[in-house]
Amino acid sequence: MFKGSIAALVSPMRDGKLDERSLKRLLAMHRAAGTSGVVPAGCTGEAATLTADERARILSICLDEVGDAMPVIPGTGTNSTRGTIELTQAAERAGAHGALIITPYYNKPTPEGQYRHYRAVAEASNIPIVIYNVPSRTGVNMLPETIARLAEHPRIVAIKEASGSLDQVSAILGLSAITVLSGDDSLTLPMMSVGAKGVVSVAANVVPRLVADMVAAYPTDPGRAAELHARLWPIARALFVETNPGPVKHAMAELGLIDDGELRAPLAEVTAETRGRMAAGIALMRKIVEEPRA
Repeated sequence: MFKGSIAALVSPMRDGKLDERSLKRLLAMHRAAGTSGVVPAGCTGEAATLTADERARILSICLDEVGDAMPVIPGTGTNSTRGTIELTQAAERAGAHGALIITPYYNKPTPEGQYRHYRAVAEASNIPIVIYNVPSRTGVNMLPETIARLAEHPRIVAIKEASGSLDQVSAILGLSAITVLSGDDSLTLPMMSVGAKGVVSVAANVVPRLVADMVAAYPTDPGRAAELHARLWPIARALFVETNPGPVKHAMAELGLIDDGELRAPLAEVTAETRGRMAAGIALMRKIVEEPRA
């Protein structure tokens, strides 16, 4: 279930509210493009600014639109163990296929605190758990040894690894059989070369077929995967010139994939300088989006 190209969905907004029409259009795009799964209400979906009702509505739409075709794995992590358990249990009741749970941010828990947090969530729910290690967002890295301890739990089945370190991926896989997913689009292919099984992708919001094809190609045709990686790399770089999801929402609005690139405070629209830096990348995205399917 947890492999391939899994899209880290944006949460389309308009006039301060969820833009359900754009969200449904995006989900139809992913169904057609060969996306392997979707993660609504994660970091790319501005989870920290969503209300519980908005999270529930986004999950409901995703399950209705694509839940029969691909796993829907909502972000349910917070910096509170109790809050994370409540959101994870709510996702389970709604029919989610799993939950993506970020390492508690701001608190900077020790390895033992991280272990107890994830273990408590796994014990309180019955759906598969995907750990999300993203030190740039949380202020703390999860050690491979901690991940290996957690992987002993039958419901902790995968990790979205966004430390940016291939050494870390190798260490994790050397200590456990947990499924590793890339959390950095520009590193997906290198991570797969040392054992990762796919990606939770921001770039899939704009070029879903390219990301899906690259991940699918690697096991049997690594040369083809390398060619696709070369096409993807400048796009991935363009999408992170400012804090995610500002650049990807700007690109999606420019390409007509969503009706508005609106962000929820405290995030603000990308600067004029960033728009200029993204122009070449958006041109590449437009070319790929408009390409006929082979």
